[in-house]
Amino acid sequence: MTIETNIHRESRLAKLKALQDKGYNPYPYRFCPNAFAADLQEKYKDLEAGVDTEDRVTVAGRAMAVRNNGMFIDVKDMSGKIQAFCHKNHLSEEDLERLKCLDVGDMVGISGYIRRTPRGELSIAAEKFDIISKSLQPLPEKFHGLTDIDARYRQRYVDFIMNDDSKEIYRKRCQITSAIRRWFEENNFLEVETPMLHPIMGGANAKPFITHHNTLDMDLYLRIAPELYLKRLVVGGFDRVFEIGRNFRNEGIDKSHNPEFTGLEAYQAYADYNDMADLFASLIPYVAEKVLGTKVIKFGEHEIDLSKGFARKSIVDLVKEYTGIDLMQANTLEEAKEMAKSAGVDASSCTCWGKVVQEVFDEKVEHNLIQPILVMDMPRDISPLAKTHRSNPRLVEHFDAYIAGMEIGCAYSELSNPLEQKERFDAQCAAREAGDDEAQMLDEDYVIALENGLPPTGGMGMGIDRLAILLTSADTIRDVIAFPTLRKKD
Repeated sequence: MTIETNIHRESRLAKLKALQDKGYNPYPYRFCPNAFAADLQEKYKDLEAGVDTEDRVTVAGRAMAVRNNGMFIDVKDMSGKIQAFCHKNHLSEEDLERLKCLDVGDMVGISGYIRRTPRGELSIAAEKFDIISKSLQPLPEKFHGLTDIDARYRQRYVDFIMNDDSKEIYRKRCQITSAIRRWFEENNFLEVETPMLHPIMGGANAKPFITHHNTLDMDLYLRIAPELYLKRLVVGGFDRVFEIGRNFRNEGIDKSHNPEFTGLEAYQAYADYNDMADLFASLIPYVAEKVLGTKVIKFGEHEIDLSKGFARKSIVDLVKEYTGIDLMQANTLEEAKEMAKSAGVDASSCTCWGKVVQEVFDEKVEHNLIQPILVMDMPRDISPLAKTHRSNPRLVEHFDAYIAGMEIGCAYSELSNPLEQKERFDAQCAAREAGDDEAQMLDEDYVIALENGLPPTGGMGMGIDRLAILLTSADTIRDVIAFPTLRKKD
């Protein structure tokens, strides 16, 4: 990235040199504030206009506005803003010289006493003024900073400086992760870590990123899901485990997809997908209440009460409800494609019955699912890691969880029969050979792990970024990721 030189930066460089020529270091090793803006605003909210106190504090933050040649400075710290009143009667000659070198955007340290101006503004009457990080880049105009979408994501640090809404969304996103972790710990799950580099792609149907290990001279895949390693831990006797970590999928970018994202997966021995349904119904409102203080959220024009739990309907019943076609009546792939065509869906590229079901669902049903719902009983031929449904061999015990028309997670009764798992992997390998580059590979070690005995197990996964979109009413996944993946700038 080339650092552009302009008159604004040249002016700041000149001020930096002036400070250094006077022996002042505008990049000190440390600074010790003892108060935050929001706490001061609350503590002195009843202080009357025109009243000075003898209470002395030190604050630090960014100068967001400078008025009257530095007499008034709006200082913004992590908690909020407070005004600094810098009058020549209270500052030394050295402080006043430094004040002349101040620019909007500089990090400053202010020590002084608390007062409320005659106009009613709570202020710190500065008795000591320091520049503790000289900014060489001018901040954008407020209007520009809010509307230049590309610049907001490319220079996210500037977006966070200028836009309190962006900062609050990301703060809540971090709190969501913390609340999820607390829920699992309170329910006796052990947080674990599993590999990011996989010798075999597995755990989900997705396109991987491929890298190379020089010493071992072998290609490795950035993980698309931690599932197969987490279930190995359950085989090893860790009955309740969860992991929060990054996954990587070499796929498209849109409002709900980013190539790297934060996933949650959890596995519980002696449970099935019905237990995982109960888990979703408990976890989601818990997180909402911890982060937002309510279980009722607004998303667009919709009000969603998360405390009411999730409705449950099978995917084929939902397709029938919204299109009138019953894909359970299709006995061949061609029949399924014809039925999809009659519903206005082009499924000509689908390679199996389950993909036709999924295609019709994606186009005709998904966007209608506003209130919380579990889309139950997925087709067996597109879900190779879930147990065959106990009452219908064409289906598996796998559901996807939807809120506000967006999939936020899924769960399985985990397939524990090693012989059936091997058959499923073989079918996936055949699909890969036929051109499906999202189909899974044969993981022989995982099959051997199952041969050591996986107890009946319920497993779930959830995209934390998508849950953050839901709970913060963000417009796009890029708003809840600090540094989203972007196209290379020309």
